[in-house]
Amino acid sequence: MAAPDRDATSVGKSTRPTHADVALLANVSTATVSYVLNNSAGKRISARTREAVYRAAGQLGYRPNVAARNLARGASGVVLSVLPRVAVGDMPIQAGSLMATALARYGLLQVQIFETEDHDQIIGAIENLDPIAVLTLFPLSDDARVKVQAVNVPLIEIGLLPALGDPLLTVGALRVGHLVSRGHRQIAFGHTDIAKWRVMGDYWLQGIVEAARARDLPPITVNAVNASNAADVVTGWVRDGVSAVCAQSDEIAGLVLHGLREARLRCPDDLAVIGIDANPMGALCDPPLTTVEFNPASIADAAIAAVLTELGYPAPPAPLPTDVARLIVREST
Repeated sequence: MAAPDRDATSVGKSTRPTHADVALLANVSTATVSYVLNNSAGKRISARTREAVYRAAGQLGYRPNVAARNLARGASGVVLSVLPRVAVGDMPIQAGSLMATALARYGLLQVQIFETEDHDQIIGAIENLDPIAVLTLFPLSDDARVKVQAVNVPLIEIGLLPALGDPLLTVGALRVGHLVSRGHRQIAFGHTDIAKWRVMGDYWLQGIVEAARARDLPPITVNAVNASNAADVVTGWVRDGVSAVCAQSDEIAGLVLHGLREARLRCPDDLAVIGIDANPMGALCDPPLTTVEFNPASIADAAIAAVLTELGYPAPPAPLPTDVARLIVREST
């Protein structure tokens, strides 16, 4: 049984606390500390004792000897982070930077790799880097998922973590709710016509459809938009009574604005436009673009807690569900 907290400064006088220091503060054996911090299988340790060990490790600023641990595991210490090939603004890079810094404190090396359409690079990286965990913002392809399962390492799909709620529904409700507050009821969705980017459009479209259904709005009109057909598409929307469009990305929103100019229509008077990704160029559009900005710190915090927990390291508690995104309202709506 764990003893009440003691003053962490009374133990662990060395520059780098040891298992023995953690054991003394938590009032458990060094073997128990080792079992808990290494997440050893087959050891029956109470939740109270585990909590005491993690709390003591946190108080002392204990950092495991990752090189030794990984040598014992026969693993590399690499956390493979898969960056999406779909447009989601600068958020993956910003969140990835925060995660790399935090994981480095535990001696873990985050290696970032960009998705490809066939996921061959991901499969090759798993084979060659021998990662101890794989991080991905959005679900992997079936082939890549099978590869991760075959090497038996944790797969953390950040977008599905409970701490982030449900980004698909959250963002959909955020955008549709804003448009409804502006008096719009008939809404269109601007999709890309480039096949390899449609997966992200389909993802955000599902959230828009769900949000519209929850508000008893008419069915969402969906059209692919490119530089050549933008004027015709927006003209058709306005003719059919559509008064607002949610674009798959800020880039597609820019094409919609281009189509409005070509068709001599006005934004937002004839058609309101809202994007997603918070691309810096959106502020320079004419009119400036209303968009959705993701919170990289919230995403990084949730991912870090999940990785450390999965690997059995002393980890901060998983953050409570938080706002993963916020609306930036400008003149386009």
